[in-house]
Amino acid sequence: MVLVENVSKLYRLYRRPSDRLWELFPRSRPRHSDFWALRDISFQVEKGETLGIVGPNGSGKSTLLEIVSGILQPTLGRVATSGRTAALLELGAGFNPEFTGRENVFLNGEIMGLSRAQIQKAMPSIEAFAEIGEFLERPVKEYSSGMYVRLAFSTAIHVDPEILIVDEALAVGDAVFANRCVRKFEELRERKITVLFVSHDLGLVKQLSQRALLLLNGRIAAEGTPNDVINRYVGMVHEKQAPQIAKDRRLQASHRHGDGTSEICALELLDSCGHPVASITAGETIIVRVRSRFHAPAADPMVGILIRTRIGMEVYGTNTRIEQKSLGVFAPGDELEIDFRMECWLTPQTYTLTVATQNADGTSHDWLDDALAFDIVDSRHADGVANLRAQIEWRVSR
Repeated sequence: MVLVENVSKLYRLYRRPSDRLWELFPRSRPRHSDFWALRDISFQVEKGETLGIVGPNGSGKSTLLEIVSGILQPTLGRVATSGRTAALLELGAGFNPEFTGRENVFLNGEIMGLSRAQIQKAMPSIEAFAEIGEFLERPVKEYSSGMYVRLAFSTAIHVDPEILIVDEALAVGDAVFANRCVRKFEELRERKITVLFVSHDLGLVKQLSQRALLLLNGRIAAEGTPNDVINRYVGMVHEKQAPQIAKDRRLQASHRHGDGTSEICALELLDSCGHPVASITAGETIIVRVRSRFHAPAADPMVGILIRTRIGMEVYGTNTRIEQKSLGVFAPGDELEIDFRMECWLTPQTYTLTVATQNADGTSHDWLDDALAFDIVDSRHADGVANLRAQIEWRVSR
């Protein structure tokens, strides 16, 4: 369990190193400015829960993990953890560059409170997971960044932690190792290991987390399900980048963003006969109908749709530009209705529809995340999200 209560972290910023000395003199005026990296952060992570932390660079994510790990002390507030904590933070932290990989494994294990016999027992598993071969006997200073992360992550997960804290360290690994780490995270979740991790891979956060936090300027801007938090984050990014046309009259919603050039007025999911449906048989032809109204002039806009699973994994998306349909020029007051017709070969589960109208440069007029939910039903079960209707032939030779 991890408990963070009203945690704040203050740094004093000086223009010149000598300003630190001048402040030591009596009656010297302050020569620094205050920078709050974190302000009033409070949350709790239960045993066995996986919490993903997202946010732009400089929002305080790494500082927060360092405080939870005990590397930094908070200026205000407190952190309480229950259980052995293993941390994999910024590249280069935790290993002595002059020691070999094997020596560093023993050093880290002993710091975590394991005996040499326990580490020796875990060593074959650590070697197998890291897959760095003979470099295990070489000094860490000779490692590439990918080799370092392989060994550091393998060590962290094999010292039997009850709490695992991982910063954006896996980004330097290759695709094979990243996939192995994902499977390991899922295994840790099944073993009820508490995990806190920071990642800029929003799809990974959706896949692995049970809950997510969005940090912005050192404060918690959103907290909840990974899908909702990431939608909020993406919305903030688009809103910041887009021009602020007609912002005062734009409809506000928790997961809605855009510059207001056009407004989505209606979204419908229809069967092949044009009747509204909420449940679809796999392979059935469906129509996604989007109706929008323009509030400002627009040339060659786009309308797009995106299908996601209930946990937020993107399954299929397209728009009028991808489909090579030029929509022309629109004036204020014009309305546009678009039908996307397709055969829906998806596996049985719940999906959501995200819909957007956009400028020619890709910025949004109006973007609605997960605006409509629907179910796929089928008499045949299949794994994944695409139902490819495999045909099986077999032969026996004796």
